Amino acid sequence: MTTTTTSHRGRRRAPSRIERAAGKAAALQKPRVLLALLLLLALTSVMLLDGYLRAEVGGDQRVRDGAASGKVPDKILTGGPILSFRGGQATTVSVPDKTIALTFDDGPNPTYTPQVLEILEKYDVPATFFVVGSMVSRYPGIVKDMVEQGNEVGIHTFTHVDLSYQSDARVDREMQQTQLALAGAAGITTTLFRAPYSSETDAIDNYSWPVYQKLGEDGYTSVFVDTDSDDWKKPGVAKIVKWATPSRNNGASVLFHDAGGERSQTIKALPKYIEKMRAKGYTFTTISGVLEKEQSAGAPGTPRADGTGVNTLQAAHREATGATLYEGRALIAAVAVAEWAVPALSVGLLVVGVAVMGRFGMMLILARRHYRQRNKRRFSWGPTVTRPVSVIVPAYNEKECIANTLESLAQSTHPIEIIVVDDGSTDGTSEIARAAADRLGMVNVRVIRQENAGKPAALNNGVRNAGHDIVIMMDGDTVFEPDAVHQLVQPFADPAVGAVAGNAKVGNRDTVIGAWQHIEYVMGFNLDRRMYDLLRCMPTIPGAIGAFRRDAVLQVGGMSEDTLAEDTDITIAMHRAGWRVVYQEHAKAWTEAPGSLKQLWSQRYRWSYGTMQALWKHRKSLTDKGPSGRFGRVGMPLVVVFQIVTPVFAPLIDVFTAYSMIFIDFRAALLAWLAVLGVQLVCAAYAFRLDKERYRYLLMMPLQQLAYRQMMYLVLIHSCITALTGGRLRWQKLKRTGEVGTPAGVG
Repeated sequence: MTTTTTSHRGRRRAPSRIERAAGKAAALQKPRVLLALLLLLALTSVMLLDGYLRAEVGGDQRVRDGAASGKVPDKILTGGPILSFRGGQATTVSVPDKTIALTFDDGPNPTYTPQVLEILEKYDVPATFFVVGSMVSRYPGIVKDMVEQGNEVGIHTFTHVDLSYQSDARVDREMQQTQLALAGAAGITTTLFRAPYSSETDAIDNYSWPVYQKLGEDGYTSVFVDTDSDDWKKPGVAKIVKWATPSRNNGASVLFHDAGGERSQTIKALPKYIEKMRAKGYTFTTISGVLEKEQSAGAPGTPRADGTGVNTLQAAHREATGATLYEGRALIAAVAVAEWAVPALSVGLLVVGVAVMGRFGMMLILARRHYRQRNKRRFSWGPTVTRPVSVIVPAYNEKECIANTLESLAQSTHPIEIIVVDDGSTDGTSEIARAAADRLGMVNVRVIRQENAGKPAALNNGVRNAGHDIVIMMDGDTVFEPDAVHQLVQPFADPAVGAVAGNAKVGNRDTVIGAWQHIEYVMGFNLDRRMYDLLRCMPTIPGAIGAFRRDAVLQVGGMSEDTLAEDTDITIAMHRAGWRVVYQEHAKAWTEAPGSLKQLWSQRYRWSYGTMQALWKHRKSLTDKGPSGRFGRVGMPLVVVFQIVTPVFAPLIDVFTAYSMIFIDFRAALLAWLAVLGVQLVCAAYAFRLDKERYRYLLMMPLQQLAYRQMMYLVLIHSCITALTGGRLRWQKLKRTGEVGTPAGVG
């Protein structure tokens, strides 16, 4: 065993440099992680707001039979349609003879409400619109036009829920949210209220009466119906007009609908109804107009101002000021964002769905073709490669693992020299390596010490000191199978091959996190590599097990320190230089995957950010000619779509599934999610079959989709934010336990 010590001029003391780099990295990462979490929270909030606005949560559709059981006073049951609690006493007001208080429920609707307003303006008829707060939030401009035209508005709850079955807190929330919507839309609040599913006062029962009492105490006037057009039944224009006409010359609070369904019959019936009632000598007014007429001799239907300048037809309106006004505007703004974002996200979901399914299809087809091609009895790369090769082991504080790594290499069936490059370790890694080599009787081991300079520098140092034309690069925590080196170097029989990717496997797979990564390695990495191999655009040779022609490495400038993903960087550089990069599935190595979520985040953050750096560094390949251009126009788009864009938006599948389960159709959404999971399971099962892995780990896949994918989403967002802000991290050391032993001990 030969020991060589080298150093780099101008390098600072390793401990202080590492500490400063780590401190700076930690300081930069925390706000970026927080921003990533805030983005996820914002997405969730937008989806929840949109679902709530569409009134598909909490919409209690129960309708009562109207039976009163003694609690409702008879004078209320037989009284007029306008119920108030002046001075704490329940009183009702009837609409005067030959007077119509025209009312509309369930709006605003972007199609029908503007048509209704146009008709009312044409005939100079005021009306009272009982609006749903969620609809006001979505279509504030219509409500503003409604009020400016001289019509009156009242509250019809925020989500069209039957308040009779709700708690006091829910009742308050429904009213307050609608008031905020009105404030944001038209700068007003209102004292009028009509309950969903209400009709005439004789339908008030013991369930609804306490609600009206509570709202009366809060200053609200509840409005019922004398005459119902039943236009929602769509019985035809003639019947709508007939049913909306009061008997004899009675006045009435008449109900139409400007929303809540298809209202074309209402639009056709409304002009005929107005003309008919005017021909009979009727006038039209608002609910406030009825109350004003009861109190004075003012002429209904003629908008006028009282002594304070208030339009008596809109006397229920109050000017929104202060916090109410600003909160209302904030609500309208938030809804506008949701109204824009959700459709955009839906389009994104469609694109992601197509990309995900397309990727699965490509993986299955090309992986099968790759397997059958490479496992034919007559398949050969050429003459068997038997010459010695150099194995480079970069190590930084690998005291837990380095002995196991050397022990596995000692069992290699292929002649090798081993170069351990200790990159400024402070835990005695080099001493442990020397002791292990002596104990195992390995005379083919050299330990090179250098000041801490990073993994690329350590690998380049190893390449410079390599004695053979083929160099194998591995991590200091990796364990090779005995024939891994022999299998890995066979493709070099083809002179066009410049680099070979091995089959990296998770050794510590008996934990939940380990099992998740095991699935990812077998399906997401190795199945991908089969596909990329056939397409001749493999983006990454794993740092755990990869082989290179030494001359090719030197030709492309060695391992670059420009990115955090030096393995991706050099792989793309090899493609651009015209070398072929292939995948050797039979060359297996076992690596210790991160054992905690924090360590996993750190590793994947480095990988993701490094990949983005490498793609940006080699962006000119998009316009190059020859092999470089081939990778740029084939490999680059595939990597961007499959490794960055699709994973970033993949959580949309889960978000929309949850959204659909809560707000739309639980069963259908669940079945759709299970169908997608089923496709993924098929792909994973096939990948496990090709790698001869145990299927029992696939039982963890549903949980992986629910938890692991969200974490990878946050990691990618974190990486994107870092890329946009120009951050930079050094080679990060993960905490190792050394639990991955010799290959024979891996199960």
